[in-house]
Amino acid sequence: MGAGKSTIGPILANTLGWEYCDLDALIEEQTGMKISKIFEEKGDKFFRAIETEQLRKISSGDKRIISLGGGTIASGNNLEFLKKNGQIIYLKTSVESVYKRLIFKNDRPLMKINESDASKEEILQKIKDLFTTRMPFYEQADFTVETENVPIGRTVDYLAKLINTHFRERKIEESNS
Repeated sequence: MGAGKSTIGPILANTLGWEYCDLDALIEEQTGMKISKIFEEKGDKFFRAIETEQLRKISSGDKRIISLGGGTIASGNNLEFLKKNGQIIYLKTSVESVYKRLIFKNDRPLMKINESDASKEEILQKIKDLFTTRMPFYEQADFTVETENVPIGRTVDYLAKLINTHFRERKIEESNS
C-alpha cells in the first residue's frame, strides 16, 4: 500500500515488453464499483473473494507484471498460490513515506480515517498496524527491493535486470530438466 506498485508496475512492464495488470483496477472494471465502495457496501470478505477470483484469472500465462493490493498476499491462500505460480517482489518503503503518499487519497478503504479528526500520529499508527499485520506475508516475497528515496527510473532499471536475470536462469533450469 503506497509503495509505488501502480506507478512502477506499468513502467516496468513496458520496459520488459510484458503485459501489465493492476488487480484493483481489474476488480473495479469487473464490478463497476470503486474499491472503497465495495468495502463500504459489501464488506471486506466480499472484496477478498472477488480479489482472489480475479487474481487466479490473471495469473495464468508468462511475462506479466501484476500489481496487487496491499492486502492481497495476506488474504486466504493467496501467498501460497502466488509463490507457486510466479515470483513475488516486495517494494519496501517506510511508514512515513506511505503516510506522505496516502494522506490526501480518499480511495484507500482500510485507511478510512476522518483526517480532520485524526492526528498525524493516529494515521501513522493505523499504517503501522497494517504493516505489522501484513509484514509476515511481505517478508516471504522472493525479492525485496528498497524504494525509499530511490528514483522510480532506478527502481525500474534494477527490477528489469533482476527479472531478466531470474527469467534467464529459470529458462536454463527448465531446458536442463
